[in-house]
Amino acid sequence: MASMEGLVPITRAFLSSYYDKYSFPPLSDDVSRLSSQIRSFANDFLLDSPPNHGESLLLHEVDSRPPHKIDENMWKNREHIEEILFLLERPHLPPALQQPATSDDAELAVAFGKIRDKFQNTLKTLETFQAKNSERVFSTVMTYMPQDFRGSLIRQQRERSERNKQAEVDALMNSGGSIHDRYALLWKQQMERRKQLAQLGSATGVYKTLVKYLVGVPQVLLDFIRQINDDDGPMEEQRHRYGPPLYNLTAMVLSIRLFILLAWGRFVAGKLDRQKFAVLEQAVDVYTTEFERFITFISEVFANSPFFISAEVAGALEGRNDDYKEISVPAGKSHEGTSKELTGIEEHPGHRLVRGK
Repeated sequence: MASMEGLVPITRAFLSSYYDKYSFPPLSDDVSRLSSQIRSFANDFLLDSPPNHGESLLLHEVDSRPPHKIDENMWKNREHIEEILFLLERPHLPPALQQPATSDDAELAVAFGKIRDKFQNTLKTLETFQAKNSERVFSTVMTYMPQDFRGSLIRQQRERSERNKQAEVDALMNSGGSIHDRYALLWKQQMERRKQLAQLGSATGVYKTLVKYLVGVPQVLLDFIRQINDDDGPMEEQRHRYGPPLYNLTAMVLSIRLFILLAWGRFVAGKLDRQKFAVLEQAVDVYTTEFERFITFISEVFANSPFFISAEVAGALEGRNDDYKEISVPAGKSHEGTSKELTGIEEHPGHRLVRGK
């Protein structure tokens, strides 16, 4: 169990100073240019053929603001990539592309196959990032837990919870659930994980008995878990710094998905214009390249971001030097506190300690 003596949870002021070292190079201007073109082409499809119910729902999402949270945007990008891959599977291609009768159709089918491969690679990159990120967060928290049977109980609780969540997803899909249904459930489960972490932070819910009778948890860790994702807390600085480029990428993949969906529904009436397809190819190249670049960048930022800093550093950044007293919750005692339902540490995957000089 790592010592937390003299440490306090990271503050927004500290992250602001820390992130000054990690400036994300701006997205290519092609992101906004191609997003606008693709959206304009989608509107062209609707001039002679109004949207059906499913297309209208997607149009509404395209015209809405992307989510504010970093991790919710990651899940949204993953969902839309999977929806695009679904459209590009052979059984879901327009009949003319499933069994090309002309050389033009055959060439187009091959080109869409290459687009599918690019999205498949990007999806794999995103899945790997999310899996490593989730494990890093949990491992970091466990570093400050007792390294004996008590910590093992928390690990067992997590494993049991994850098995139950996977069974819930499997049951949904086996009953005919859609890709959208699955991601709605996955995000709901993500919120449940945060709630469980918040319960651990305030020793409530399923963790109340565990913390009260078995686990001695450092007060600073409990405070960190409880407050990290407050609306104006440390993670808001992350959203402020790195949210805008991610929001633009979320909007771009949505526009690409809308374009393909509308094109499929109108492919028989008028085959895909070669100029429009060339713009689509370029948009896919730019999106997959820029999104993978963002993931690579944010992975480095997250991997090096600290959870805790020295009280002296925190005081200097906040313009004060308040003393912070560390309190451990011993076995047999409970920690009293409150938590917001959506707090937790899923968005902050840092894992280092910073004690100051």
